[in-house]
Amino acid sequence: MLNFQGKNLLIVGASSGIGYAMAHRLIDAGARVYSASRRFPAGLDIAGHIIYDVLDPNAHLENLPNHLDGLVYCPGSITLKPFNRLTLDDFRKDFEINVLGAVKVIQTALPLLRKAPEGASIVLFSTVAVSVGMGFHASISAAKGAVEGMMRALAAEFAPSKIRVNAVAPSLTRTPLAQTLLSSPEKEEASAKRHPIGRVGEPQDPADAAIFLLSSAASWITGQVIGVDGGMAKLK
Repeated sequence: MLNFQGKNLLIVGASSGIGYAMAHRLIDAGARVYSASRRFPAGLDIAGHIIYDVLDPNAHLENLPNHLDGLVYCPGSITLKPFNRLTLDDFRKDFEINVLGAVKVIQTALPLLRKAPEGASIVLFSTVAVSVGMGFHASISAAKGAVEGMMRALAAEFAPSKIRVNAVAPSLTRTPLAQTLLSSPEKEEASAKRHPIGRVGEPQDPADAAIFLLSSAASWITGQVIGVDGGMAKLK
């Protein structure tokens, strides 16, 4: 297991899914994990929790430590509709959650990340749908494509401050957000068959990749999108 002893890490969206899996593993690895989400991550030894809704313009990140060694922004959305049924509000909401929410969090945390004694790491989340054209994904692909573009720009801008910025791009993963897509054995079987590995993702799959990117083992990796997608993006 990677060692995070004494590291201060902030996970936005640690109450369920991938963020919860990350928090659980990081605490076991010795990290002091601070969480920000609408609900407390039940059953975890969180160092500090902030009630935080990324869509609330009045929400603020408070009571954080004097420095952060890592930041993970997990909130996401799945808005799947035919293009002619997508409204401008659908696009706006996906952009608010995935892009502007990350902007606000990074801008708030940046002074604390710059104080990290050994450099810091930011991990964002994209989706395989950015690199693989998928019908009904126009809104979320547009938002996550913006996340990837912003990630590379920030990686370049923050490199002199020894802050690395990367993204993980999962395919369909068994999280609360994906419940309706995996709500029957037939749907799950069809989804599994679309992946060369033959299964859908579990939360720990992208969580482990994100944890690696937070760690010192990834100290020479920045500006990258790591696909955790059962081979969907690259294999036939």
